[in-house]
Amino acid sequence: MPATAHEIARVLSEALPHMQRYDEQIVVVKYGGHAMGEEDLARSFARDIVLMEQTAINPVVVHGGGPQIGEMLNRLGIKSEFAGGLRITDAATIEIVEMVLAGSINKQIVGYINEAGGKAVGLCGKDGNMVLARKATRSVLDPDSQVERMIDLGFVGEPERIDVTVLTQILGRDLIPVLAPLANSKEGTTYNVNADTFAGAIAGALKAKRLLLLTDVPGVLDKSKGLIKQLSTDKARELIADGTISGGMIPKVETCIDALEAGVEGVVILDGKVPHAVLLELLTDHGAGTLMTR
Repeated sequence: MPATAHEIARVLSEALPHMQRYDEQIVVVKYGGHAMGEEDLARSFARDIVLMEQTAINPVVVHGGGPQIGEMLNRLGIKSEFAGGLRITDAATIEIVEMVLAGSINKQIVGYINEAGGKAVGLCGKDGNMVLARKATRSVLDPDSQVERMIDLGFVGEPERIDVTVLTQILGRDLIPVLAPLANSKEGTTYNVNADTFAGAIAGALKAKRLLLLTDVPGVLDKSKGLIKQLSTDKARELIADGTISGGMIPKVETCIDALEAGVEGVVILDGKVPHAVLLELLTDHGAGTLMTR
């Protein structure tokens, strides 16, 4: 049933203290996963970002695009190689990655935000030397020999230095930056950067009030698969050590810890498939996902 006018007014009134808490504050939102591929959810997300900006929050959107990259590579007949579950990005692949991330996906999100009444600006880490990257190194455990070996992921990078000059010129001027996680190295090589890592580095450099990592799960789960609503960095390290936090959640939580240590006040891992997840977290008492603080 549609909400009545009185119910809408009550909800808006209850949101006031939350709006005041985030007044003129920076909130970095990492947007990805399956929610990004569904048009209705993408348009709803864009409306929520515009609403944030209208309530005097300064949103910065960082997006991923793994499924879309995989789809385009398949269409072009470029076979992907994987090592330890990670895609190896060769010279042919990085061209497609840049085209999909900085071109197709970035401009689609910009278009949805503008259509919802916002003023989005599409950028990537190359713009204004925002993010300088170095080649990422990874090791995997050989299942047979149980020996760790280094793997070459090709044109995959990690942030080395952040320059927020471009972003500080944009924020606070009714403009919403939408960032694709690509960056140059000192030598001018283009690197694809993990979107969570990219968002964490940007949030840390901006000393953001909040970093929201939208994922495909409700948040960090305990051993009984129940949601952990609040988590300190020390407790998070304990849960990684005892195996409660495992698999793909480990790098997400490590990104959260790095962002908090860089000066972000709080980081939330939440389910991006939940309608209006960002607004639930920021503007209601209900909250969503797992809040991590120092």
